[in-house]
Amino acid sequence: MQIDLNADVGEGCDSDEALLALISSANIACGWHAGDAATMHRTVAWAIEHNVAIGAHPSFPDRENFGRSEMHLPADEVYAGVLYQIGALAAIAQAHGGVLAHVKPHGALYNQAARDPALAQTIAKAVRDFDPGLALFGLAGGELVRAARDAGLSAVEEVFADRGYNPDGTLVKRGTPGALIDDEEQALAQTLEMIERQRVRARDGSWVGINAQTVCLHGDGPHALAFARRIRTRLNEAGIEIRPIG
Repeated sequence: MQIDLNADVGEGCDSDEALLALISSANIACGWHAGDAATMHRTVAWAIEHNVAIGAHPSFPDRENFGRSEMHLPADEVYAGVLYQIGALAAIAQAHGGVLAHVKPHGALYNQAARDPALAQTIAKAVRDFDPGLALFGLAGGELVRAARDAGLSAVEEVFADRGYNPDGTLVKRGTPGALIDDEEQALAQTLEMIERQRVRARDGSWVGINAQTVCLHGDGPHALAFARRIRTRLNEAGIEIRPIG
């Protein structure tokens, strides 16, 4: 059994270099919600050093709110913005002798695309038009996964170690009870359940079937690095190989 471990990096956290030694795929902020050219440059170099798959992490243009504000932009603006951000990171990766492997939208762009077919299709089209060989990460069972497959892309279904789930398989909205799992043992148990049994316990107590291909570890919390070490150790003890998709 194997799983991909990914983390959102390049967002201004001090632990990125150490975190990249523990994961298999990196989603690197492209400047619209966090990061900048110099940060992308450093983060790509670290990812290559640690043999971590490089992914673009595009967002709505929302640095003020870290990309977490819902927006309803025209499709051509979303398309152009996603292309712009992927292209910026791809250029930096190329300069380092690396290549992009995937795209994972950030924050509100990600969560809206999980439930909005039109937005999901726009993102998938931008990824396909840039490079049809790129994988597209989306919430397991969500619209972005369907749109990626419809566009002929490799769709990667993502689950979250430390997020609560609704009975329909969506994430509990940030800022509401149950959105974040603060108990590390609970988060570790949830992760193993999702990988080994392909299910997750929703906040109402029901079980939700889930296809776990990659697990997201948030890189912006105060205990992100310690938790990454714990989850990697627990997966190794369970005989689960950690490796990038593809």
